[in-house]
Amino acid sequence: MEDSRNPPRGLSRRTLLGAALGTGVVVTAGGLLLPGDGPVRRALREAAEGPPRQGGRIRAACMSLSTGDTLDPAKGSLSSDYVRHFMLYNCLTELDRDQRAVPSLAQAIESDDQALWHITLRKGVTFHDGKSLTSADVVYSLLRHKNPATASKLAAIAEQFTAIEATGPLTLTIQLAGPNADLPVMLAQSHFAIIADGEKRFTGGNGTGPYRMTAFTPGVRTLVQRNRNYWKPGKPYLDEIELIGIPDEVSRVNALLSGDVHMVLAVNARSTQRIAGSARHIVRETPSSLYSNLIMRQDQLPTSNPHFVAGIKQMMDRPLIKRALFRDYATIANDQPIPPFHPYYRADLPQTTLDLDKARWHFAKAGIGTARLPIFASPAAEGSVDMASILQEYGARAGLNLAVNRVPADGYWSTHWMKHPLGFGNTNPRPTADLIFSLFYKSDAAWNESGWKNPRFDSLLLEARGEADEARRKQLYGEMQGLVRDHCGVGIPVFISLLDGYDRRLKGWYPVPLGGFMGYGFAEHLWWED
Repeated sequence: MEDSRNPPRGLSRRTLLGAALGTGVVVTAGGLLLPGDGPVRRALREAAEGPPRQGGRIRAACMSLSTGDTLDPAKGSLSSDYVRHFMLYNCLTELDRDQRAVPSLAQAIESDDQALWHITLRKGVTFHDGKSLTSADVVYSLLRHKNPATASKLAAIAEQFTAIEATGPLTLTIQLAGPNADLPVMLAQSHFAIIADGEKRFTGGNGTGPYRMTAFTPGVRTLVQRNRNYWKPGKPYLDEIELIGIPDEVSRVNALLSGDVHMVLAVNARSTQRIAGSARHIVRETPSSLYSNLIMRQDQLPTSNPHFVAGIKQMMDRPLIKRALFRDYATIANDQPIPPFHPYYRADLPQTTLDLDKARWHFAKAGIGTARLPIFASPAAEGSVDMASILQEYGARAGLNLAVNRVPADGYWSTHWMKHPLGFGNTNPRPTADLIFSLFYKSDAAWNESGWKNPRFDSLLLEARGEADEARRKQLYGEMQGLVRDHCGVGIPVFISLLDGYDRRLKGWYPVPLGGFMGYGFAEHLWWED
């Protein structure tokens, strides 16, 4: 019997429409599989919490706010932006608990060839100002990502849109430059949220989302109240949410424990014991594909030498990094960005392990002398300063003279990231393998951190994007993982778990591996229980 979540190649549009409406599943299987949240554990958690309740006001603290905070979904760049946008807006699709795309503002998304997509919108959805949702709103919302003046953070992804046209008041088509079976997953990203046709000022947060904006001061706070006309019956549950920023992690945790806030983003592993010591609070862990990676530029020396890259990877003490830096809130990685719990993970790749003798041999083959080689690290890339120190210590034993240059977090991404032969990056989870590979590993990607170029990888990426057969797709992504592991100038020692702190009276939480605060979408799902 076929799995309805993974429709076989060749299904008609009518069959796919029936699948979408009958099971709530759209025609893609490109999402992440979620570790540790199977149906049994989920049922036990829901039974213990009881039914959702209406009411309550909470304060949530992100890592930071900025004077550049925005109500424009296309421009979102901080965690606080993503939270704000999911409170105010909806996307055409959303990701369910298994991180698979399901209908949201779109009632159905259908395609015969994964290149031409037909979309039918829900009836009766209104914006906060009372305007009805139409296909014109969707066409405007998506096409503006292609306009350089928009400065969309997903402009590179939107290049795939060659034509978006309304075919009726509630219907439209999206023509892609080539087949992409992951389009429904892509459309669930907050940047692709739907705004009203012609919106340019972005002063009121006028969306179709679960909350209406009542106050917004960039760099200070966002205050929202429940949208009583929300198109999802019974949701949301909370009456009011205030979103603030507390940059210092210790201060965030102090605010949680004192009751000043009810949930905090990005708890450091060192703070988990403090929170666990409070009977009123809890740390929520979500295994994720977040990683801090060592970047070895392939357009500079000596880091472009394959033996140098191989030697560095043999110097990474992954168990030590997992244990000492992240208090075991991490998963061992293998120098490629697909985590073990992803459906496309290639499990037969040999795990690179610590071997200083091999590292010394590779450095000798690379002709590495005694000159000091700077390695740039910063608190901006989580754990990178300690990782650099570990590499410095092991390098001294393997014939590599490293000098750790610790630079401030402020300005790191504009001044140092990808600017030196040796440095660090920090990559947030992405919902599909195509997105992570397209943004960070494609030869012409703006964020191709190591600057490697591999024509075989690029061709596999395009082939996998349009491949509807899941077994073949996994094979293609598997070969790509091997190419990155063996040839790319990137070292990924571990995948870092997401840690957030919560008041125990907040109920309805479940893990979402795409980001803290339930993938930044907590506002629609949590409720308060005294």
